[in-house]
Amino acid sequence: MIGEGIEGTERVLSPGKGRGLRALKEFKVGDLVFACPAYTYVLTANERGGFCEFCFTRQEGLSKCGKCKQAYYCNVDCQKGDWPMHKLECSAMCSYGENWNPSETVRLVARIIVKKKMHPERTESERLLALREFESHLEKLDNEKNEMNQTDIAALRHFYSRHLDFPENAALNELFAGVNCNGFTIEDEELSHLGSAVFPDVALMNHSCSPNVIVTYKGTVAEVRAIQDISPGEEIFNSYIDLLYPTEDRNERLIDSYFFTCDCKECTTKSKDKAKMEIQKTLSTPPKQKEIQKMVKYAKNVIEEFRRAKHYKNIFHNDLLEICELSLEKMGSIFEETNVYMLHMMYQAMGVCLYMQDWDGAMRYGEKIVKPYSVHYPPYSLNVASMYLKLGRLYLGLEKKSLGVKALNKVWFALKSAIQDVQIWTL
Repeated sequence: MIGEGIEGTERVLSPGKGRGLRALKEFKVGDLVFACPAYTYVLTANERGGFCEFCFTRQEGLSKCGKCKQAYYCNVDCQKGDWPMHKLECSAMCSYGENWNPSETVRLVARIIVKKKMHPERTESERLLALREFESHLEKLDNEKNEMNQTDIAALRHFYSRHLDFPENAALNELFAGVNCNGFTIEDEELSHLGSAVFPDVALMNHSCSPNVIVTYKGTVAEVRAIQDISPGEEIFNSYIDLLYPTEDRNERLIDSYFFTCDCKECTTKSKDKAKMEIQKTLSTPPKQKEIQKMVKYAKNVIEEFRRAKHYKNIFHNDLLEICELSLEKMGSIFEETNVYMLHMMYQAMGVCLYMQDWDGAMRYGEKIVKPYSVHYPPYSLNVASMYLKLGRLYLGLEKKSLGVKALNKVWFALKSAIQDVQIWTL
């Protein structure tokens, strides 16, 4: 054993995986394994005005910073609590105006530098893993990732030069790489992006595509809860990625972002891959393998095209919806609607419809998505629960009360054994 235990767990060296977390006692489905406050965090700029910058509470009537007019708080206590971090940005936002646009990662790293100076000792977020121990994998970064790091370093120096004493460039490079590998996205109950954070103790857990815990958030605190029964001596595994996709896709994502492949039972048996790649059953002539591979390549390309298009400043949401609809029509010539590539583009189309307030369109896509999600995702999936939540709210808004109540009950049913007192699921 290395280090000390935390709430019935211990830090260990996991064979073939490096550091990891192991259970010292039994955890039943739904048990809180441990909670970890964020070492530091940042609210995404798009959610300013709707959430408190300090505690991430969502409410109306938040008070805004009197100087920059862009940061919002529940009350004076929250504003004072956030000031050591917000002062990094407050004057800069006033000075740069619309030209103030550091990435979320840059903003998070700036706060890490300040936090390290304010608290050089280990914090309550680092009971098992210190921030300085983060794996950066610098030697594995390709030219594109190295260039992105240098761009972020340049932005950090540009936007924060008045308030920060910067480490050497090599230390900054390692810090950005470490945050990219170990950072977390804080999400709301519908899995919408709220911000970014670092939770060192949570980052200690290794990955599995068949995880035995999930991570949920109460404000800026991460809670790790069992979704399988865990016996003393078992390693505790989280999932680093979206588990919707087939084995090959998952491992491509793991290699690209985390520099390893997964050898869990799900990856070795590939038991769900056939269902996830379902081919049309009504075709008079089954497609050849080359045709399927060609369509998979098209699907991956259009997913990337859509991802990039969402960030174009001058694109209209009707154009985004058209990308979704045209791709679904083309993929539908070979893929069943339950195919994960079809589901991916349906989910994007649903999101566009919600933004455009096309509630009927969003409902139609959601109804097609939710049942296959229940098949493709593991038990107690937040993705399944969030989809039922979206549908339930849509049904109630469209005055379909019985359907709404049924969908919202399924939110609770999907997680009732796993999540017993998590605030975000209280409807």
